[in-house]
Amino acid sequence: MLLAALHFTSAIVLFDEDTPLELITLLKPDVLIKGSDYKIDEIVGADAVRSNGGKVKTIDFLEGYSTTMMEDRIRSGRG
Repeated sequence: MLLAALHFTSAIVLFDEDTPLELITLLKPDVLIKGSDYKIDEIVGADAVRSNGGKVKTIDFLEGYSTTMMEDRIRSGRG
């Protein structure tokens, strides 16, 4: 709910599969973003996004900020 409340978030979708390939293929996002620890050709769904005219980007990590850290802070009541 916290991530969905961010003004730049269009939607949050949960999935149970090992990778989001099926979901990416179904939703056809305009932009797919992963951390810069991935190369574009290693990103699951990159080909599907690009074949629909979308863009695939990587972003650098900011020290001290992560989804896992945010989840931990929420669970502990610190956040």
